Amino acid sequence: MADNLTFDFDRLENRPVHEFTEKAYLDYSMYVILDRALPHIADGLKPVQRRIVYAMSELGLKAAAKYKKSARTVGDVIGKFHPHGDSACYEAMVLMAQDFSYRYPLIDGQGNFGSMDDPKSFAAMRYTESKLRPYADVLLAELGQGTVDWLPNFDGTLTEPRLLPARLPNVLLNGATGIAVGMATDILPHNLREVADACVALLDAPSASVRELCDYIRGPDFPTAAEIITPRAEIISMYETGGGSVRLRARWEKEEGNVIITALPYQTSGSRVLEQIAQQMQAKKLPMLEDLRDESDHEDPTRLVLVPRSNRVDLDEMMSHLFATTDLERSYRVNMNMIGTDGRPQVKDLRTILKEWIEYRLDTLKRRLEHRLGKVQAELHILDGLLIVYLNLDEVIAIIRREDEPKPVLMQRFKLSDIQAEAILELKLRKLAKLEEMKIQGEIKELKKERGELEQLLGSRPRMKTMVKREIQADADAHGDARRSPLVEREEARQIDVTELVPTEPITVVLSEKGWIRAAKGHELDPETLAYRAGDAFRQASRGRSNQQSVFLDSTGRSYSIPAHVLPSARGLGEPISSWVTPPDGATIEGVMIGVPESLFLLGSDAGYGFLAKLEDLYAKNRNGKGVVSVPKGGRVLAPAEARNPARDLVAAVSSTGRLLVTPAKELPQLARGKGLKIIQIPSAKLKTREEFVVALAVLDAADTLVLVSGKRTLSLKPRDLEPYHGERGRRGNMLPRGFRQVSRLAVERAEFADSEK
Repeated sequence: MADNLTFDFDRLENRPVHEFTEKAYLDYSMYVILDRALPHIADGLKPVQRRIVYAMSELGLKAAAKYKKSARTVGDVIGKFHPHGDSACYEAMVLMAQDFSYRYPLIDGQGNFGSMDDPKSFAAMRYTESKLRPYADVLLAELGQGTVDWLPNFDGTLTEPRLLPARLPNVLLNGATGIAVGMATDILPHNLREVADACVALLDAPSASVRELCDYIRGPDFPTAAEIITPRAEIISMYETGGGSVRLRARWEKEEGNVIITALPYQTSGSRVLEQIAQQMQAKKLPMLEDLRDESDHEDPTRLVLVPRSNRVDLDEMMSHLFATTDLERSYRVNMNMIGTDGRPQVKDLRTILKEWIEYRLDTLKRRLEHRLGKVQAELHILDGLLIVYLNLDEVIAIIRREDEPKPVLMQRFKLSDIQAEAILELKLRKLAKLEEMKIQGEIKELKKERGELEQLLGSRPRMKTMVKREIQADADAHGDARRSPLVEREEARQIDVTELVPTEPITVVLSEKGWIRAAKGHELDPETLAYRAGDAFRQASRGRSNQQSVFLDSTGRSYSIPAHVLPSARGLGEPISSWVTPPDGATIEGVMIGVPESLFLLGSDAGYGFLAKLEDLYAKNRNGKGVVSVPKGGRVLAPAEARNPARDLVAAVSSTGRLLVTPAKELPQLARGKGLKIIQIPSAKLKTREEFVVALAVLDAADTLVLVSGKRTLSLKPRDLEPYHGERGRRGNMLPRGFRQVSRLAVERAEFADSEK
């Protein structure tokens, strides 16, 4: 049987893969842009939203109707108009019913339709019921009046409206968000009365600028009552360009010494805000706050209570910090990208949006009037035919009784149209009374009057504009409300510096060979006496204060900063530095620094180069640190050393072969990053083969003692003992005594007067 199967390969179309994929992706992109993600300027709806609203109107779910199961609506939508997932369709439906998501909800939901804390916590569609709200009439009222084009549905068995005949610019009233392919939209909601006033003003003065329209539309208006703190100049710029951002800040008040948050920014969860504040309290970043609780209920949808630790706490400063660090203040992106009446997506400014919508509204009104005029003319035509019946009643009856096919005879005898003749033949006997003749004449008179008015309207654009203004004002009176989001000027939120909240006390930061760190209170501690893990040992310690930044340097020359107050206590064995920072693979931590930002430290590499750097230049903003010391290939960074007085300090450098050079610190440059200058000379050939390199650097005062550590032995060189090793920067240095030519570390014993200065 398989042998009988043939295939005509000549009918195959050969196309390069890149051409096919390019066209397929382009088709998909256009579908997502035009038929899924972006709203249309005409009715402000995406296709799924439009189909939901239309399907509900077809089900008779108007505002005055009874609720019906949401599953019934979703079934009609996906079965007749939108063949996609039921969950996505239901989610779009729920969104249009949430009064905290939509400024003017289109759907009236009964049951669990989510909450501000969790908008997606709505019940399944089999449990909820819904119907349209009165505001939906703004979109649907003129649907059956010849105002829109109709398209076949996905299987060609039904028709659906291409757009809805919106009587108000819903695209601004409820806004929209969506992500398409290569573009997105973020349109914020606005107040109905303000937008209506702007439309009327633009109808009266078509040349009005965006700045003039902003006298009516002062800014977005969100479902929540949070404050809009964006300056007016930025809001006007946003409307002029169609893009920008708007900042919202929670509203709060003082009550019995506590802070009561009464309104949250748009789409902000109260539980999430409390969680953010609680995390700061646990991290000891909010010592002025004692307690927080959520007292929200049905009467007060938003009531978050913050209890300060005492009545001396500056509540304004505390709230400023919370605005800067939590979702109590949020920024919303604005990108007024929509599909215009030309069918193309475009980012539009405020004037273009209103002007384009007004043209759509005028065109819709014209189609409505033309549709009504056609109806009036058709009724007049039929009534004219019926009037002939009453004028020739006996003859008409005789023809109907006598003729087998009375219709053509009537048409010929009285010069009637097919429609008129059909109406006469369908006329009931009770309609032949004299009273009906008078009634028809009255109807003809009324219809002719209406026809004249319609023709006058259609022939005069100013009259049509006036009619549009009256309808806009009527809808604004019926559905408008007061602004919810006040526009106020506020100072910029300022985050409290954590170091201001941390008690200032002396500490010693200790670094181990394996990169474990900890901090001990006081400066008297001898870090070498601390307990270390098996196989680990002391590497370096630095003394400072708890409100300072500790800086760590790795073997590749990168620096990392960690607030000293968060370091683990020296009562334990510490924690690995990898808990806070992320050094490159294979890098080891070579040293630690702490002090005031202006403190100077000697940084260098084992190639014999070095420089002085301010501690503040070593602060890093992220876990990956920042490059500070340029290290030659195969080399490594040396442990840093603090320079207390560069004008008189000395720099000691010792090599792996036992050469020591002591040179003035003032000969080294002060840099933020780099390689530095040569401190001690190492032959390049020996450096490449690692036969000789610098082991350690130290900074000491002229009166200090330099301690050389070689295994378990130490050698103390007092100032007079160091004189043979003094030399100019860049020299080879002199050899150390036998037995101390394998130095592993340098230490400095401060002179008594240096300690007293400290």
